[in-house]
Amino acid sequence: MSTDLLNAPESTTTIPSSEGIEVGPRRRVRSVRVDDRFNLLGAAAAGVAVATLLFGWFTPLSGLVGWVVVAFLTFLIFYAVLVAMKSDRQEVKDRVMSVLLSSAGVILFGALVFVVAYTLVRGQEALPHLNFFTESMELAGPLDPLSAGGILHAILGTLIQISIALTVTIPLGIVTALFLNEIGGRFAKFVRTIADAMTALPSIVAGLFVYSAIIVLITHQRSGFAAAMAITVMMLPIVIRASDIVLRLVAGNLREAAYALGSTRWRTVWHVVLPTARPGLATAVILGTARGIGETSPVLLTSGVTAVTNLNPFSGPMISLPLQVFDFVKSPEPNMIARGFGTAAVLILLVLTLFAVARLIGGRGPGELSSGQQRRVLEASVRDVRRITIAADRRRSPVGAPTSATDSGPDRPATPERPALPKEESSS
Repeated sequence: MSTDLLNAPESTTTIPSSEGIEVGPRRRVRSVRVDDRFNLLGAAAAGVAVATLLFGWFTPLSGLVGWVVVAFLTFLIFYAVLVAMKSDRQEVKDRVMSVLLSSAGVILFGALVFVVAYTLVRGQEALPHLNFFTESMELAGPLDPLSAGGILHAILGTLIQISIALTVTIPLGIVTALFLNEIGGRFAKFVRTIADAMTALPSIVAGLFVYSAIIVLITHQRSGFAAAMAITVMMLPIVIRASDIVLRLVAGNLREAAYALGSTRWRTVWHVVLPTARPGLATAVILGTARGIGETSPVLLTSGVTAVTNLNPFSGPMISLPLQVFDFVKSPEPNMIARGFGTAAVLILLVLTLFAVARLIGGRGPGELSSGQQRRVLEASVRDVRRITIAADRRRSPVGAPTSATDSGPDRPATPERPALPKEESSS
């Protein structure tokens, strides 16, 4: 390699050869220059101006959606022209695609914020009342004010149903994903195909299946357990497929290193594969929980509608928050509709809380310790250093000599294990 390649400026790209051929300036895709910021602002101003002229002056068009579409398309055209003045064709493509992807993220985030904000605003009439969280609708009717009745029975029903569903889904889904990755075979392909097919299963079909298999044949009544089984049917394929993908991403050299150290397959899975994939497995559980906690149609068929608090999932109807929202908003009374939006806001907050808890449990990377674990490791290290130091002192000292400051001195009393030393020997 010649000195031309070593002394090449940072803004140029060279081919690593004996000649060090320069192929042109290095394109910066992720960095934002000052002129690019001016291009963004200028193109945005031009897009807004052109859309305003078209909809407000030249042609009497109306509609906010059309104005936004025209403004965005005009913005892209002007931005591409401005970038093309100082850049090549490939950089123009890169900049335009970056703007498109960034716009898609902003639109998605804006839609999420709009949904959450709209639900909270519409439910602000019911949320300030404490009875909304501490009472049920047993003694309240459609015409009663918001100071009477609440959704305590729906909150407890949702927590019980989703707890039962997670108790079944988490071990079964993760074990199935481990089977697909660690064992494999022809049956694994069949299981993966079934899991893929169940991912697109309509929720009403899952409700009908549980209604026919559990309610009609076994219990003969709607219950929270039947609703939990319907939710499990909807959550299980999501957890299996997401966990399967996460476990595939675990590097094979980690398994090979564990096998080389003499570990068995299942010790490798328990101590290497699962800790490495823990953040991804937590995400899989989050996705499954988000799918199951918002189901309405299977719960409607299997749990039933009730206005009283029922803590027994095996007997009697048990309503959940999504079903309670449906029951509230179908009423024409304004207070019931306000209760419905308040219930939807509580459901959103509950889902966000579950996501935060799942992130706290599985959000740390492999090998990353919590504060308590770090403290225990530090204490164990201090004990090990002390033990090693004492052992080293004992090896260096002669037989019968004191090994520490507490063991030395002529005034130390004699014991059967260690007789007293003579005066002259102790003084020497």
